[in-house]
Amino acid sequence: MSRARIAAGLCLGASLLVPGLAPAQQQGAMPDPRVLDARIERLERLMDNQTLMDMMRRLEALEQDVRALRGDTEANAHEIDTLRARQRELYLDVDRRLQTLEEGGVPAASAAPSAAVPGPETPAQPVAPAAASSGNSAEEQQSYRAAFDLLREGRYEQSVSAFRRFLEAYPESGLASNAQYWLGEAKYVSRDFPSALTEFEKVLRQYPDSNKVADAQLKLGFTHYELGQWDKARETLEQVRRDHAGSAVARLAEQRLQRMRDEGR
Repeated sequence: MSRARIAAGLCLGASLLVPGLAPAQQQGAMPDPRVLDARIERLERLMDNQTLMDMMRRLEALEQDVRALRGDTEANAHEIDTLRARQRELYLDVDRRLQTLEEGGVPAASAAPSAAVPGPETPAQPVAPAAASSGNSAEEQQSYRAAFDLLREGRYEQSVSAFRRFLEAYPESGLASNAQYWLGEAKYVSRDFPSALTEFEKVLRQYPDSNKVADAQLKLGFTHYELGQWDKARETLEQVRRDHAGSAVARLAEQRLQRMRDEGR
């Protein structure tokens, strides 16, 4: 329908609704259709502008929501990174304190740790070369310490390579079982759980009389847990609890078993 017809319709409607208007219009008082057409056009433009403004406001609100969500995501990522760093810091500190208690003195690696395997519940005891065995040569101890320092600094891939070189060079060393254990820990913290499983199993198989056996058993249970192998994790952790009753590793095994029960595993 054309604007002229709309204008004419409006005039006709007004004449019918308002008494006395029709005679006046018949006497030449009818508004110019072009004027009404212009007014209608202005109204249409106003309506179009209002719709556009509404759309722009909605778009701006959506953009604000996206920015807010992006900010929340970045904040959460930063918080997770901070927590992981704190876990790494706690790990070797716990290890160092346990080693102090076991050795009855201060371990050589007594500086505050900067990185290590996640989870303050990990009970492993890092043995500094000087305290591990008086029969180890200075060269052995230096090689072991260098590999251990790489782990402590969070340089896990380099640590793995260094521990492997140590084991190849000194397979009969009194530090060999410790090196094998820490090799597994480096894989564990890198979340390479299949490889960690293999390395921890080597501790049990190749060094059955080592003081790292209990720790390796516990970490085997933890690794099965991370791999979602719930039955193996439960079996291994229950064995740790039985074989090492009353020890720190037994308490940690019970804590993980309780966690599995709480999770319905």
